[in-house]
Amino acid sequence: MALINKIREKSGIAVTIIAISLIFFIVGGDLLGPNSFFGGNNTTVGEIKGKKIDYKEFQERVDAVRRNYEAQTGRGASEAEISQMREQVWMQLIAEYAYEDEYEKLGLAVTDEEAVDMVQGDHVSPAIIQAFTDPSTGSFNKNGVVEYLRNLKTLGPEQQASWVQFEEGLKTDRMRQKLEKLLSSSVYVTKAEAEREYHATASKSVVDFLYVPYYSVPDSTVKVTDDQLNSYLKSHSKQYKGVDTRTVQYVTFPILPSKEDSTALYDQIKSLAKELATTTNDSTFVRVNSDIQLPLYQSYANMSDQLKEAVKTFVPGGVFGPYREGNTYYIYKYGGTKTDTVYTVRASHILVRFDNPSDSAKLESKRQAESILAQIRGGASFEAMAMSSSSDQGSAQRGGDLGYFQNNGMMAKPFEDAVFSHPGTGLINRVVESMYGYHIIKVTEAKSNVLYRLASIGKTIVPSQATRDDVYNKASEFALQSKTAEQFAENAKKENLYVSTANRLLESATNINAIQDGREITRWAFSDKTDLNKVSQVFETEEQYVVAVVTGKTDKKNVKVNDFRTEITEKVRNQLKAAGIIAKLKDEKGELEAISSKYGAGAVVEKDVEVNLLTGMLKGAGFDPLAVGKAVGLKAGKQIGPFEGENGVFIIRSKSVEPAPEIADYSQYKNQLLMNKSGSVPYLINEAMQESANIVDNRAKFY
Repeated sequence: MALINKIREKSGIAVTIIAISLIFFIVGGDLLGPNSFFGGNNTTVGEIKGKKIDYKEFQERVDAVRRNYEAQTGRGASEAEISQMREQVWMQLIAEYAYEDEYEKLGLAVTDEEAVDMVQGDHVSPAIIQAFTDPSTGSFNKNGVVEYLRNLKTLGPEQQASWVQFEEGLKTDRMRQKLEKLLSSSVYVTKAEAEREYHATASKSVVDFLYVPYYSVPDSTVKVTDDQLNSYLKSHSKQYKGVDTRTVQYVTFPILPSKEDSTALYDQIKSLAKELATTTNDSTFVRVNSDIQLPLYQSYANMSDQLKEAVKTFVPGGVFGPYREGNTYYIYKYGGTKTDTVYTVRASHILVRFDNPSDSAKLESKRQAESILAQIRGGASFEAMAMSSSSDQGSAQRGGDLGYFQNNGMMAKPFEDAVFSHPGTGLINRVVESMYGYHIIKVTEAKSNVLYRLASIGKTIVPSQATRDDVYNKASEFALQSKTAEQFAENAKKENLYVSTANRLLESATNINAIQDGREITRWAFSDKTDLNKVSQVFETEEQYVVAVVTGKTDKKNVKVNDFRTEITEKVRNQLKAAGIIAKLKDEKGELEAISSKYGAGAVVEKDVEVNLLTGMLKGAGFDPLAVGKAVGLKAGKQIGPFEGENGVFIIRSKSVEPAPEIADYSQYKNQLLMNKSGSVPYLINEAMQESANIVDNRAKFY
């Protein structure tokens, strides 16, 4: 009795807990989301030039782009395409908010007349042309635009809103084009600039130099300390901009069919075989029950190798199989054969092209082809001759094999006529001329127009729910036992699991190395609640479960040596190597060969090297603008060095300087510089606008 009273006392609490659980289940997203009562209220996707972008506004724009896309393509957008649409909308918002003040200051605008002209006038926007081009003809249909606008009011509110958004995008693009054209028109090149460009490209110096590359000094002999790295980073801070990244290690638990899954499927397909044998409508039966839809009539050429062998033993009316191909079991109900109007054949060829259509060139190619044919008749391997002598590199790699083809004009007519008029298989005893050259042909499978009626059922082995649960339990147990990075590594080693590493993931990353749908892993790694060395819960991606641990992070507001340790270590190490090399070379005098000999292994001397500012290259030393600049700046007979270059230490001695000859007209160089400057204007505008807009991008927290 006491027990029953206890249950009664606790039942009220239990009912309350269940009720609350149901509420959270039904409206949990609203209660716990970014706008929730219990959760935060930050719905800001980003900020551009002080203007906050609300999630709802951003998503409405993305939805409008998606609806337009789906209306044009007639299909739903994939997740990858929707991701691209988000990026498109984000760039549109940057264009609107970052640029609009500049448009206003400059008095730039798109008039109503311009807007109409862009859509249905004489200067139609490329976006309109693309949207209203008939895919079957490739022709733009302006009348289609007019008809669409005439019927716009009869369309639904979403479609009308989408069109308005589309037109606003056209105006934004036009405004940007105006700004780019305006600033491009303001670009100019002075005569002095053109003259300097000419002399930089036309002047040349001839030098000898001694070069000691940094790689000639073993890294192990140069110790780099953290103090040196920190000092270098501090003095070069502008070169190393911070980025928010995460380094993640992870193990995977593939969800593969078990032996029991295979047995269960085998039993299922045997049961289907019995039903297939007795059904009166086998085409409908296989359409309903097969995982893989195959045509009811198949040519021998299109069959798998296993089916080609098996079909020879089939008897009309019988059910045959199951046959296993990969992870799929097949059964076939054979209904005899019928003939087709089109023949299929398989052949190989050796092609000898002629360089030009002249009689002499064709005669030479024909003689070569006839020589190859004679060698094959004499016992030479057709496949080997194709690999060594055929001009058709694609088929040559396969021993000349062209695969299966039909007499439907797929091949050049003389070639097709020769193959399909050949009885049976074997070498065609003549060379065949086509527009491509001369062919030596071997028919490997005789022509056939027979079609086999095969009602086919293919059932693919997939993991059962029990198998999935078993794999999940293993992954979950691993995660529970791995609370730290050390435990993660120990347990992975104990379970013989391969640990993969994804280095420097960005917050927007959707792929984790080869994992294509790793967005949830990225969001977890960047969550404020995920600490360094924290092990994750179990994630499901594709056909596998994943457990991850964050092993490293970088912060764009707090750049540390570890963020760029490899790059900075190399720079500091090279500086230390340069100091050591210069110390050995600085007091040496005389010919470069003598200095090189005294220095020892690693020193290289290059003689009579021609240099100018255009290339930035030094023979034997590679790309080294600093060394090239010093070489070009030397007067004849002068020497400089030893000094620290990009890739090593140099001593350079100038032998001669040949200045560029004076010319009266520098317009060629002026026009080239002007074109280069104008071409970079759109990029420079975008960089300047984005930098001044102080953009904050929080999209990764929402998607």
